[in-house]
Amino acid sequence: MNYHVDEKGYYGNFGGSFVPEMLYPNMIELQENYLKIMNDPSFKEEFQKLLKDYVGRPSPLYFAQRLSQKYNTKIYLKREDLNHTGAHKINNTIGQILLAKRLGKQRIIAETGAGQHGVATATVCALMGIECTVYMGEIDIARQAPNVARMKMLGAKVVPAISGSKTLKDATNEAIRAWINNPVDTHYIIGSVVGFHPYPDMVARFQSIISEEIKWQLQEHEGTPYPDYVIACVGGGSNASGAFYHFLEYKNVNLIAVEAAGKGIDSGASAATSILGKEGIIHGSKTMLMQTKDGQIIEPYSISAGLDYPGVGPQHAHLFTSGRAEFLNATDDEAMQAGLELCKLEGIIPAIESSHALAVLNKKAFKPQEVVVVNLSGRGDKDLNTYIEYFNL
Repeated sequence: MNYHVDEKGYYGNFGGSFVPEMLYPNMIELQENYLKIMNDPSFKEEFQKLLKDYVGRPSPLYFAQRLSQKYNTKIYLKREDLNHTGAHKINNTIGQILLAKRLGKQRIIAETGAGQHGVATATVCALMGIECTVYMGEIDIARQAPNVARMKMLGAKVVPAISGSKTLKDATNEAIRAWINNPVDTHYIIGSVVGFHPYPDMVARFQSIISEEIKWQLQEHEGTPYPDYVIACVGGGSNASGAFYHFLEYKNVNLIAVEAAGKGIDSGASAATSILGKEGIIHGSKTMLMQTKDGQIIEPYSISAGLDYPGVGPQHAHLFTSGRAEFLNATDDEAMQAGLELCKLEGIIPAIESSHALAVLNKKAFKPQEVVVVNLSGRGDKDLNTYIEYFNL
């Protein structure tokens, strides 16, 4: 079975391009040019140089000794939290800003939930001297104030989304509306593996540097490039796509995607799309989507601003329905406790998104000789207020 995108932009039954007529030229422009640009030697050279000298790659693959002792297995953390801007998001924004420049775009728009993608987009726009507008849900603006301040310091305009749940989905809606109004000179840097083709594939390719590094780093640590498990959190799913990318064809590598169960799967306040969703179309692609019987989107919820998306990227929908990846979930409480545990055992404060991935260590029985890689997709600085309130610190 093929787990990558086909020529029509589909992963199995999922994906495609469902766009308003006004955006059709933009879609065709991207579809016809993204692979040519990404495969151009000068693009590759500039992309790799910025990843090394500006982002700080490769990010370490760290053997978490005390965490491994507790769970009686070998646990490695892929330290995307040590990237410039504090998360994996910068891998994608570096790639897309270089692509936008080659397409002659003078303006960038983006959406953000937790704020990490917004910061990463504002960062690369400042680096390249390009105008930047970031759309962010009003609720997320309140709970991610440090990242909002960073975006403004970097010269970006932050526009609140005040419709719907006032979170990531609604910020994406606003960004798409803005793009429809400015289709010619503007590029939309989508932050996850969502949206119409080629975005899911393009973002996954930029993020695939994560699993590319894991392979050679694990060869150095363990004498094999293949772990027994790769675990990553999934909202839209870009960090998971990057961590899974180079292992998709190797069935002996177990892939675990962890969604946000919020206050509980049956609580009505959750974002566990694999369990609660069914096929539908959102933001230009066909995927698994939380929706009512008549097709209205169910508002997602998570204590983590980056995971409360009502769908998943189409590749993840395919990995779920095909059985290639195991989809688990963690509640707010489980994630927060897992985050605190990492703080106390390893001296690392994780983003709450990443804490959902760590929560799986309590849910699976790993063998002592097995190698488990957890993608630590972001650092917890942005979430300190949430940690403070939750634990009464």
